[in-house]
Amino acid sequence: MFQRMQRGKTLGRCALVLLSLWLCIQSKPITVDKTKDKPPEQKLEPPQSADTGLHYDRYLREVIEFLEKDKHFKDKLQNANMEDIKKGTLASELDFVSHHVRTKLDELKREEMNRLRMLIKAKQDIKGGHDMNVDHQALLKQFEHLNHMNPNTFEVEDLDRLIKSATSDLDNFDKERHQEFKKHEMMKEHERKERLKAMDEEHRKKEEAHYEEMKKKHAEHPKIHHPGSQDQLKEVWAETDGLDPNDFDPKTFFRLHDSNGDGYFDEQELEALFTKELEKVYDPNNEEDDMFEMEEERLRMREHVMSEVDTDQDRLVSEDEFLAASHKNEFLEKDWETLEENPLYTEDEMRAFEEELANEEKEVKEKTAELQKKREDLEKQQEELNIQKQALQEAVEHVEKIKAEKLPDPVEVKDHGASVASPPAGQTPPAQPGNDQPLAPGHKQDMPSPAHS
Repeated sequence: MFQRMQRGKTLGRCALVLLSLWLCIQSKPITVDKTKDKPPEQKLEPPQSADTGLHYDRYLREVIEFLEKDKHFKDKLQNANMEDIKKGTLASELDFVSHHVRTKLDELKREEMNRLRMLIKAKQDIKGGHDMNVDHQALLKQFEHLNHMNPNTFEVEDLDRLIKSATSDLDNFDKERHQEFKKHEMMKEHERKERLKAMDEEHRKKEEAHYEEMKKKHAEHPKIHHPGSQDQLKEVWAETDGLDPNDFDPKTFFRLHDSNGDGYFDEQELEALFTKELEKVYDPNNEEDDMFEMEEERLRMREHVMSEVDTDQDRLVSEDEFLAASHKNEFLEKDWETLEENPLYTEDEMRAFEEELANEEKEVKEKTAELQKKREDLEKQQEELNIQKQALQEAVEHVEKIKAEKLPDPVEVKDHGASVASPPAGQTPPAQPGNDQPLAPGHKQDMPSPAHS
């Protein structure tokens, strides 16, 4: 879960990637001296923007980057607003994009389709390829960001799906993070209570005392400035930027911390401003401080500032929005209530969570018992097979023994003084050379001598 929370820092970049089409119109035009040689044509190179964390991240970034290179598409952006982009109105302009860019987009889509096919095949191989209970809904969700019915060409519907999918996934991501954090906290409490149940009275009291001591120690931290307030930003100005707090200027501050110079604070740049405040509460070297909580606190701060400053709700804070917020009453707010000052979950939520855990444990036990029974049945069947095999082997040996006992011993008979083995009963004796048998070639038959008179 921690990795997923960390990924949230960069997921905010998805908004910037999606909106880069819109933001590029803010850039100053480059003056070209036409008296000089014409610069070489810019090649379409793979994008270098930050990872959004989406499973189709590379496809998303490459499509946006290549679309930016089409002059007609960029021109249309001048009259487009954020709502038009989110609704997919701008997607219809894809029909007027240059052939070179469209060809590249077709290639990107085919690569993405191949990647998804390989991903699904790999999952099936891991399951042994015989899983009949296929989750078709989850399978189709893998393809929501493109039209998989047309695997060869990138069309208006593909761009529309891509923008809407990324926007929806981004909006849902923060909700999922909050829910995961709540489950994390409830699991911690559940495991703590289970450990206490397994202890004797003496160790239980010691553990309870240690738990209360850690809670008290964690709560003993300096007061936290209200995120986005003048006091909070002045502290960054003084301690991070090394400037005199008395010379604080919101416009200068904004431009100092707009790290990529695009005229906007994205979510990552905004969250970086809260690091000094978070360090007052959380230290990874302290037993009482939970780094999962720190990331949740960072998310709360960012969401709060966005709700007050991001008036057009595009998940970006422009310089004008930032300066306008510096003149509001909220800019002078003081303290901020941290997580430990607010209940993270209700008793009903905890009860429902533990019931869910108990049901899951019951299912695991039932499945384990079922598998154990199947194993015992298989072992029993194997044992029966082994007995049958042994009985069959003994029967074969017995038959062979009986056959051997029925065969009499050979009897020797005399033939002109030579011993000849008599064949067993039922077999024809071999022919012996005699008067009635032809001799072998080259031999003469002895004729009897005539009688003397």
